[in-house]
Amino acid sequence: MANVITIALRTTLVTLVATGLVYPLAITAIAQAAFSDRADGSFVADEHGNVVGSTLIGQRFKDLGYFQPRPSAAGDAGYDAASSSGSNLGPSSQKLHDRVVAEIARLKSENPGAPGSIPVELVTTSGSGLDPHLSPAAALWQVPRIAGARGIAPARVSQIVETYVEGRDFGLFGERRVNVLVLNLELDKRFGRPVLSK
Repeated sequence: MANVITIALRTTLVTLVATGLVYPLAITAIAQAAFSDRADGSFVADEHGNVVGSTLIGQRFKDLGYFQPRPSAAGDAGYDAASSSGSNLGPSSQKLHDRVVAEIARLKSENPGAPGSIPVELVTTSGSGLDPHLSPAAALWQVPRIAGARGIAPARVSQIVETYVEGRDFGLFGERRVNVLVLNLELDKRFGRPVLSK
């Protein structure tokens, strides 16, 4: 019996050290060596060196002079990184219907000069509720509002979008996209803070 207990204790100790210490330290070392920026949170600083967010986590931008991200169902007010989740509301949900109708009305009101129909991603939440990206089409749809709020030519705003389009990962995975935080920081860098705000 003592032999069985000794073997069990040794197995437990080896497993604990391997999975609780060696493995996490090895993965952390690999992440720091290969992807140090992402491993540290992909934080982004403004022109004054103040951290203003992460390229991996979406955040709210209400001002009319900024690109606005997808709606968020993460947390009570949305964009809560501690409550990352979708809404889990199905197509027959009245709550989802009412939210989408209100979002469409808001977008139409704030973007009277926007071309074509509203891109679907601007009224639907992502699975995490914290998607930091938009398609280039959804960003370009917002250009007339941003240009008007900042008093600049729409072509100058469109150029920023085109400059910051990210391709598919490894040329295969995902879709072309733009990071909303990066676009908004570039707007401030080139044109200053918007004069008109909501």
